[in-house]
This record gives sequence, C-alpha cells and structure tokens, in this order.
Amino acid sequence: MTLSRRKFLKNLSIVTLGFTSFSKLIATSSVVKKIIKNNALIPDPKGIINLPYGFTYNIISRHEDKMDDDLTVPDAADGMACFKGSGDNIILIRNHELGHLPLLQNSLWEKNPFGKNQSKFMKKNSKKFYDIKRNKTECFGGTTTIVYNTKTKKVENQFLSLAGTLVNCSGGPTPWGTWISCEETVKKAKGKITKNHGYNFEVSAKEKINLSNPMPLKSMGRFRHEAIAVDPERGFVYQTEDREDGLFYRFIPKVKQKLKKGGRLQALSISGYRGLDCTNWEKNSFTLGESRKVKWVDMDNVESPKDDLRVRGRNKGCAFFARGEGIWYADDYVYFTSTTGGKEKCGQIWRYKHQKDNLSDGVIELFFESKSKDILNMPDNITVAPWGDLILSEDGKGHDRIVGVNMSGETYNIAKNILNKSEFAGACFSPDGKILFVNIYRPTLTLAISGPWDMI
Repeated sequence: MTLSRRKFLKNLSIVTLGFTSFSKLIATSSVVKKIIKNNALIPDPKGIINLPYGFTYNIISRHEDKMDDDLTVPDAADGMACFKGSGDNIILIRNHELGHLPLLQNSLWEKNPFGKNQSKFMKKNSKKFYDIKRNKTECFGGTTTIVYNTKTKKVENQFLSLAGTLVNCSGGPTPWGTWISCEETVKKAKGKITKNHGYNFEVSAKEKINLSNPMPLKSMGRFRHEAIAVDPERGFVYQTEDREDGLFYRFIPKVKQKLKKGGRLQALSISGYRGLDCTNWEKNSFTLGESRKVKWVDMDNVESPKDDLRVRGRNKGCAFFARGEGIWYADDYVYFTSTTGGKEKCGQIWRYKHQKDNLSDGVIELFFESKSKDILNMPDNITVAPWGDLILSEDGKGHDRIVGVNMSGETYNIAKNILNKSEFAGACFSPDGKILFVNIYRPTLTLAISGPWDMI
C-alpha cells in the first residue's frame, strides 16, 4: 500500500511539533512508523538522488569547482563534519580519500587533483604539506573546507585545509570544534614518499582560508584508521580500523582536549574470551541485542612499523570486527559500523557504553545486524540524527542509499543515489538540525538536503 499525497500530508500535519524540540516521542510515534513503512522515495527528475516527498537538495560543491585559494575541488569526497560558523554560516570539513598518485614524467601535473595552480600554491605553502620534498608531493589526500550560508544557500568560501596526507577516509568532530582526519593506509616512507603514513591529523574549523599545521597524532596509533568519536565527558577518543580483522581502539589523552600531548592507546577485549571473532561469519559469537562486558588492553609500540598492531592486540586477547568503519557518540553510547559483519556480510551496528566510575570496564552490544541487502547493505559512515535515530551511508554494490535505523531496529530509506554507483559518505546535520549534508564519493558532489526532518 502506498500513501496518497493527501493522506501523507495529513499525517505530517498530525506529527508536526516544530524543528526546535526534535522530541524523541515524534521519532517513535505510530503515525511516523506508518510513514516510514509506506512512503516511497520520489524519483528525481534531475537524476541525482531520490528523496522522500517534501524533501529537496541543493548541490553546493562539485569536483573541479574553482575554490577561493585558486585550487580546484579534488575528487573522492569521504567523511565530513559540520560546525557552527558566524551568523548564518556553517563550516563543513570534508575528507578526500586520495592515495599515492605518481606524477607522469612527460606532464608533471597531468594527474594533479588540485588544478593548474597547484605548483604555485605548493611552493608558497610547502611548510604546511605533511609529505613534501623540494616543493613536490605525490600525496594528495587531505581535507577541504566549505563555508556555507544556510540563509542564502550559497557557498561563502571554499579552500584546502589539510595537505600532503594519504587516503583520508573518515574521521570525526571533537567537542572543542575541530575535525580529526584519519589516514586509511600504512604506507611507509620510500622513494618520493618521504614520511610514514597511517596517522590522525587535527584540522581547525575556520571560515577564512587556512591550511592546518599537519602534525601527526602518533600516540593514537599507526594503523588503517577509519573514524573516531569523542566521549565529551571523559575525553576518551574511540577509533575504528578498516580491516576484516580490525580492532576497536580507545585513546586516553594525557590532557583532555590536547591530543597532541600524547596519551595511552588501548584495544577492546571481551571479558571471558580471548581474541573473540565478532564477525558472525561462521558462527554466532554474538546474538542480536546481546551485551557483554569488556576489558581494555593497553597497547605498546603503537607506531607499529610492521603494521601488526591488530595482530599483537589479538595475541593479547582483543576482539576483532569485520571492517570497523563509521563511528558516532550519542547519549553516552558509542555506535560503530562493521561494514561486512554478519552472516550475510551485509553489515552490523555495534554500540559500546562506558561504565561510570571505572576506567577499564564497559559493555558492548550487537545492536543491529542486516539480514538482507534490501534492508541495509554494507553500512559505512554513521551519524545520529537530532531525533535519536542512526543515519547510515551505504557502501555496497549498486545504487547506494542513506538509511535510517530507529531504536527499535526498524529501517527506512532517506535517500538513494541514482546518479551512479558511488557511495554516500560524510552525512552530518547542521547545528540546528534543519539540513543534512552528504557527499557522493566520486565524482565529488556535496549536497545539502532540506525538508521536514522533524516528521521522520
């Protein structure tokens, strides 16, 4: 059964309580559940993304757009976060998952992702490129920043904000207003690669053109980082590892909010088990809704020159997950995705809760496991909506979607990419909750989605 337009609008009017409260009562009402179940996405005549009735999108940034620093927007837009700016401005910091790009000898800048002005820009800003030699680099990962006015719906400023890194996949916002950009590679210094990679970098949210100082946060570990989430009360930073045998990490900084000052890296183990396989591929180590106590294990030699941090962690009894990717903190829980977890390898969602007054213990739960690609197919980035539901970006084969999961485990579609078979990435809400920003990975498109979010 499909809701008629008149009935749909009537149902919307019933549950409208305004954008200001985002009451969780709205998100769980029986009326909204019917809307979630019956409302199909509306085909987009422009052929970009399908959305629910009443929602619209605005493309705010595209691959090869001219930026205000005279560079062009690079490709492979991935993780992203949104920060409050001045007035009606918001600040988006967006990762670009570009790897090692050897330049062609006959045409030095033919493969340059930043446009014809890159050479001049690099000479002027060489001290703020992480991996550079003689004003040249083959490391084109990093971040760009977009300053967007939510009232005029126009970009006020756009510029490169982190440079000289590799495979900047995702990351996470901090409570003190910065973005942690994560390298999903452990490429070593060799040849024209002058420095080791596999680190996190902190990027400031600025409205004016600003290239951040690229200081690797080495105490947070060297591995194939995916994303981070910060517990604002305790200052702990949780980290995922995008490997089929990846660990789940916790970083305890020496000084709260000062990650550059170092700290202690730990990995999660399940109490009573050694090296538990949490993939559920061959046997159900966890059942849906099951919670187990955990212990945190101190890690040593965290710069891991042999890229064996996860192996040494398992030898110490740490649990492993199938491609830990997106992660988000909300309501004293840390939610993270296991992209290929579950018997069908369609994805899992885990949630961890720290136990108060105890530095070591906590509880982890298998919150959701997809039984079908139609339900949820390989969830990657994750955020939590203002009304409390989980918002997931798919990274599977085919036309990927943005999927919502409520606290009852019910799923609903928010958007579908009909432009191509590239993934959605970096979904995040504006500070007032009225706009969902998201990237289409390749070619880079950053979209602002507006509509009756308080109806969902």
